[in-house]
Amino acid sequence: MTTDYASYLEAHRAEHLEQLKALLRYPSISTDPAHRTDVLQCAEFLAAHLREIGLEHVELLPTGGHPVVYADWLHAAGAPTVIVYGHYDVQPVDPLHFWTTPPFEPDIRDGRLYARGASDDKGPTFMHLKAFEALLQTEGALPVNVKLCIEGEEEIGSAHLPAFLERNQDRFRGDLLVISDTTMYGPGQPSVCYGLRGLAALQVDLRTVNRDLHSGIYGGAAPNAIHALTELLASMHDKAGRVLVEGFYDDVQPLTDEERRAYQQLDLKETDYAKALGLNGADDLVGEPEFSVLERVWARPTLEINGIYGGFEGEGTKTVIPAEAHAKITCRLVPNQDPQKILDLLEKHIAAHTPTGAHVTVQRMDTGNPYVTAFDHPAIQLAAEAYTHAYGVRAVFTRMGGSIPIVETFDRLLGLPAVLIGFGLDTENFHAPNEHFHLDNFDKGLRTLCYYWKALPKAMEAS
Repeated sequence: MTTDYASYLEAHRAEHLEQLKALLRYPSISTDPAHRTDVLQCAEFLAAHLREIGLEHVELLPTGGHPVVYADWLHAAGAPTVIVYGHYDVQPVDPLHFWTTPPFEPDIRDGRLYARGASDDKGPTFMHLKAFEALLQTEGALPVNVKLCIEGEEEIGSAHLPAFLERNQDRFRGDLLVISDTTMYGPGQPSVCYGLRGLAALQVDLRTVNRDLHSGIYGGAAPNAIHALTELLASMHDKAGRVLVEGFYDDVQPLTDEERRAYQQLDLKETDYAKALGLNGADDLVGEPEFSVLERVWARPTLEINGIYGGFEGEGTKTVIPAEAHAKITCRLVPNQDPQKILDLLEKHIAAHTPTGAHVTVQRMDTGNPYVTAFDHPAIQLAAEAYTHAYGVRAVFTRMGGSIPIVETFDRLLGLPAVLIGFGLDTENFHAPNEHFHLDNFDKGLRTLCYYWKALPKAMEAS
């Protein structure tokens, strides 16, 4: 038995990547009932692997939807108990024609592993398993007690997990929550995330006439559902991109002066940011102009139209006046904003701005509360130190524009401080075609995690 986890990880790197590829081959798309068996088989694969590396009490726990994969190792007397959260479900893969290689046939190109779930979140979750394996194999024990909660519904809003945690509070008692489902600030620049935006989603279904109509016979008299819907949606923003829904910003918790200074010190080049998106320059960016780009994407709320459809969508032309049109909307929320209140405000706005001749129904969908924590906790500061050990640079502290709704649930139910220690990059196309994970971060991230677990007991003594 060697005592050097870094040497162990290097010696077993090829094996570990093949195991990760096996995990990525499961099309565990949680939102699609056609993949329900694939999701279950992915969970079973993880459970078998957890047993293989030496974790105990491995179970697939029912939730009312896709199961939670649970495992623990509880033999570190006097050491803290850590809940490690991740998810094994993935987003749909459409549009398929944009993928260079099939989404569930993992492929390594130019130091990157391409597959759906490579970065979000199978790759980072799998890294925790490999870090635990390395420590068990090189030291014979883990320095901390661990409990794993790997769910299968994160990509559909963790619909069943809050109630599951409510029922299983005793099982998940601990001292700390650790998650690797966030991104780093940039290549070679790790970051510790201390805040996440919340979520409120809804679908708008608009109808005008009682059927699709011939545009020659009825055009000029009959109301067009797509025209009406686009008019309604246009009422939600001004030309700069500010949200015009009355009351939308009322409860927003403003950034502190310290946070604004910290974001300025990151010195984001907004022109470069815009050009990386294929835009001409910073003037093409949208949003509240009185806030910087980092402030807009990390600490300000948004209202985005994610999809709009109706009428004829096939090849060629079909001269119809569509009778119905639909839109999907999500809002990213910041501290003090309540998802249900935001949905109330949106419904009120829609009712007030529905064009003449149109009838609208609204379906409420996913919600999640925003989360921000103080980053002076010793366990959070240790994450920055662990990054420094592996990357050779000090981590910065950031928020993230995305949402992990269950973080707030863990905090509310169990009072667990959360350490968000991620290894992905914003450019890795999660939720999009050609999702990938940089293997440099796979290697350095494993060393980061091993260092973190070994140093955690001493750091927690100060908390």
